[in-house]
Amino acid sequence: MTSGQPSITYALEGKRVWVAGHRGMVGSALVRRLQAEHCAEILTATRSELDLTQQASVLDWLCQEKPQAVFLPAAKVGGIYANDTYPAEFLYENLMIAANVIHASHAAGVEKLLFLGSSCIYPRDAAQPMSEEALLTGPLEPTNEWYAIAKIAGIKLCQAYRKQYGADFISAMPTNLYGPHDNYHPENSHVIPALLRKARLASEKGESDLEIWGSGSPLREFLYVDDCADALVFLMKHYSGNDFINVGAGSDVTIAELAKLVMQTAGLTGELRKDASKPDGAPRKLMSSERLLNMGWRAQTPLKDGLKLAYDWYLKTVTDA
Repeated sequence: MTSGQPSITYALEGKRVWVAGHRGMVGSALVRRLQAEHCAEILTATRSELDLTQQASVLDWLCQEKPQAVFLPAAKVGGIYANDTYPAEFLYENLMIAANVIHASHAAGVEKLLFLGSSCIYPRDAAQPMSEEALLTGPLEPTNEWYAIAKIAGIKLCQAYRKQYGADFISAMPTNLYGPHDNYHPENSHVIPALLRKARLASEKGESDLEIWGSGSPLREFLYVDDCADALVFLMKHYSGNDFINVGAGSDVTIAELAKLVMQTAGLTGELRKDASKPDGAPRKLMSSERLLNMGWRAQTPLKDGLKLAYDWYLKTVTDA
């Protein structure tokens, strides 16, 4: 949603639009959001239909389907354990996805492309809140540097094709996302799905307390995935530039505050317990979304409301708790 939004420079109405990675959390939200844009067709392809790591297949598919606009949220994703255990897979597959789709989109005459990065592209010790200018100013977080390097390469590819060919390819960097189609794996999930899973298990066991790691004092920023999709459509329609754009809520909460909201969401009335033997992680991770906010876009889903939506979807959809 927007207020005082700028004029539309690229209309999606009547266009053939491809969402690469439509089964993922961001991709599925984009498909939902694009229903309101009156596109001529929203194109999708499953992994069995199109392997994005195969250059020739991607080029053939794009030349045959001829999308006019491309959203590229597709990626191999996972938590700290997965990134640290399978560095070659995370670097290679994400490099291939970015390189193949961006190059083939140029070769097939795509009018506009939006590449989705990740906040992990920023240096481990970047000043808070993290602005776009912080890119490549310091060392990356070692546990996810392989994924981050591939995402940085995607940003630079978009900039290179814009510089050399005049391609209207842009990039957006989202903050921590949550919502429908999130990953609820017991080992590889991020903090919100992990807490929602813990709360569900506690509720089903008749327990009322919830435990978190560390002190609960670290600050984190969260954005509901449908708000992210709205921001990406907004950028596709209103933005054309070399610089990538941060996409965030503009505010953060402590992990303890988040956990208490999760308890309310799941109906847990007991105590929030803190395991002080576990690490806190970085004291704060907040992105500066001033560029996007100054364009007139604002997130519309308060964290409390988003958690309820995410939890309801989880209860209805994910049977293996």
